[in-house]
Amino acid sequence: MLLGTYSHSLDSKGRLIVPAKLRESLGDSFVITKSLDHCLAIYPNDGWENFIGKIETLPKISSEPARRLRRFYFGNSQTIEVDKQGRILIPGNLRDYAGLTRDAVLIGVNDHVEIWDSESWNRYNDGIDVNDIVSDLSGLEL
Repeated sequence: MLLGTYSHSLDSKGRLIVPAKLRESLGDSFVITKSLDHCLAIYPNDGWENFIGKIETLPKISSEPARRLRRFYFGNSQTIEVDKQGRILIPGNLRDYAGLTRDAVLIGVNDHVEIWDSESWNRYNDGIDVNDIVSDLSGLEL
């Protein structure tokens, strides 16, 4: 299970430290992709297989939204490896999508890790009202 919030800075080459606690679950190689809310997602290889399994249940040719979703995820995904210093190189197109310039936040979200620009994460997180969310998810009991 991937948990926690970690703040790190990207270096001038676009490398980011992945905390050891997250690397334990992710492994030395994993998939990075664009995600919703203009953040990035990192999936361990087995988690990526589970994720794409859900996408593969969508109609392949007949559904234009399903084709767009496939293109969004598969076209913007790469397998990346952790270097000896525990860093990953985030591709430029993904850094641009997430607005990553310097300060980043890595968030464990159970089966994957999200990477956010620090300011974007603070704005998003400050706007979360869990009571509103729970009421929107009728039938959810915590």
